[in-house]
Amino acid sequence: MVSFALSDEERLVQQTAHEFAKKEIRPVAQYFDEHEETPYDLIKKAAAVGFGVTAEGGILDGSSSLVPSIVAEELSWGCAGIALAINSSGLAAAAIAATASEDQRERWLPEIASDGDSVKLGAMCLSEPDAGSDVANIQTTATRDGDDYIINGEKQFITNGNIADVHVVFATEDRTKGWAGLSAFVVPRGTPGLEEGTTWKKMGIRASHTANVVFNECRIPAEYKLGGQSKSGGSAGPGAMGALMTLERTRPVVGAYALGIGRAAYEYALDYAKQRVQFGRPIIKNQAIGFMLADMAMAVDSARMMVWRAAWMAGANVPYLQAEGSMAKCFASDMAMKVTVDAVQVLGGQGYMREHPVEKWVRDAKIFQIFEGTNQIQRLVISRALEALPPRG
Repeated sequence: MVSFALSDEERLVQQTAHEFAKKEIRPVAQYFDEHEETPYDLIKKAAAVGFGVTAEGGILDGSSSLVPSIVAEELSWGCAGIALAINSSGLAAAAIAATASEDQRERWLPEIASDGDSVKLGAMCLSEPDAGSDVANIQTTATRDGDDYIINGEKQFITNGNIADVHVVFATEDRTKGWAGLSAFVVPRGTPGLEEGTTWKKMGIRASHTANVVFNECRIPAEYKLGGQSKSGGSAGPGAMGALMTLERTRPVVGAYALGIGRAAYEYALDYAKQRVQFGRPIIKNQAIGFMLADMAMAVDSARMMVWRAAWMAGANVPYLQAEGSMAKCFASDMAMKVTVDAVQVLGGQGYMREHPVEKWVRDAKIFQIFEGTNQIQRLVISRALEALPPRG
């Protein structure tokens, strides 16, 4: 029997996240969009109720694999930029969890855990000026020097770059080995040679900090290489490839952020169409508008089904034979872009004005077609997965 009902726990999380988004995030979303500031107080408030990466684990330790996607949708419904800021350490935490030895996880995960009193941030440093989608072309180097590693290079468009307490850095130890030559390293704030690069002003998600990070003869202890031998004798992590493989499993959550934006725009356009009267009746009664809203509703629900399916598969360790994680991210972000543009159209001239939030949602939606793997790359991943499927009998 297939059930689409949320459990009592999942429903409670959904309600809590929605109320937080409604009461705490939406009232200040326009401010942070205009001022491009990191919402430290909101990160602390969110951590106090268990959202983000917290000392207790937050949503990372949820018993349901749907919980991270549920929370991402609701917080992004409030504001995608603030939602990303709240959960901005998640990728770094996932990389550490997937890559590090037991001892390393115990040491570094608390260093990026916020609580109600303080904010600690992590940054996953992967993309470079010449290595965006082409991760195997990473130019940042890590050279062994006695008991240390020396890192040189520059990372680009890094969430929490320069403001993070801990940077998880992907660098090559041997360029001739391509993917196999990559390793992951922890570089704490204040390490000599860790330098600030450009802080970027963005089209959307402006509450989420984005910057380049420069490594100039940055020297770290060799034990900061993730996946090294556990001091307690436990098994070491799988290395950089283990972290990179987690990206496919985190893509449903990226899709959930896009879903939240699309849903917000659809709901706003629907309410507006019911209230806006032209030619003596609400514009929703005009077929052109009504059909547009019908398409928006179907697209939002379809995206949620794909996100939840991929999230369930990840939690149940069901393999993504058709790249279902990429499917969820790609479909949901394409949906968000179309639905937000259509929402502006439903509002007409009003939708183009900053008095209404739909223009912001268009700007926020666009990035989800680009980061965490462009949708062109997602389609490449999906097509290669389909190619590898055995013939159907």
